[in-house]
Amino acid sequence: MRFPFFVLAICFTLTQLRAQSEVEKLVISHLTGDFYIYTTFNRYKDSRVMANGMYLVTNSGVVMFDTPWDTTQFQPLLDSIQARHRQKVTMALATHWHDDKTAGLEYYRQQGIRTYTTIQTDVFSKKNGHKRAAFLLAGDTVFRVGQYTFETYYPGEGHTADNIVVWFGKEKILYAGCLVKGVDAKNLGYLGDANVLEYANTLKRVQQKFRKPNYIIIAHSDWKNKRSLKHSIRLAEKLRRDSRR
Repeated sequence: MRFPFFVLAICFTLTQLRAQSEVEKLVISHLTGDFYIYTTFNRYKDSRVMANGMYLVTNSGVVMFDTPWDTTQFQPLLDSIQARHRQKVTMALATHWHDDKTAGLEYYRQQGIRTYTTIQTDVFSKKNGHKRAAFLLAGDTVFRVGQYTFETYYPGEGHTADNIVVWFGKEKILYAGCLVKGVDAKNLGYLGDANVLEYANTLKRVQQKFRKPNYIIIAHSDWKNKRSLKHSIRLAEKLRRDSRR
C-alpha cells in the first residue's frame, strides 16, 4: 500500500507547485469594499517586476483600471473576475501609454469591453505602436458606473507626458499608477519619457487636489503605505536639483 500513497503524495506536490506557479502570474488582493488590486509580472532589466492594476465591481459590471503587463494574463484575469464575482468586465481605462498599462486594450476591445484612454495617450500609443483604446477622453472626466463615481485627472507631465490619476472621492482612493513610486524606491524608476523638471510640480498638484487619501495605489511596488506620494515628491525634488547641476 505504500507505493500508491507515495505516488499520490508526489502527484499532490506537483499539483501544488503547478498551482503556485500559476498564482504567481496573477495575484488578486482585496483592497476595500468592491475594490480589488490585481498584480501581474514581467521582466525589466533582468529582474522580475510587479505591475499593479485595480478593478471595481459595480452593479453595472466591473471597471478595470490599466491592463495586465503579462500578455498571457489578459483572459485569466477576466476568468478570475467572472468566477469570483459572477460579473463581466464592461470597461477598461489605461492611465498612460506604456505597455504595462495599455497592452491589453485591443484584446479587451475585441471582447466587447469599452476601452478608454485620453486623447494625449492615444497620440503617444499610435506614435509608438502600442495598443489603443476605442474611446478617447478630451480632458478630465467624471464617470458614474453603477453605484460608483470616480474622476480622471491630468496633473501635468511626470513619469510620462500623458500620465493621469483616478480619484474615488467617497472612498478617498487615489489610483496613481506609475506616477507615484513606493516608499522603498531609491529613485523614480524609468525616466526615458519623463519630464524631470516638472515631475515634482505634477506630484504636488496631485497632493493638493486629493487630500488625505485612504489608499494610494501605485504600479510597481507595495501599495499599502500611504507615504508613497510624499516620498515620491522628495525623490522628484532631488531629481530636479541634480538635473540642474
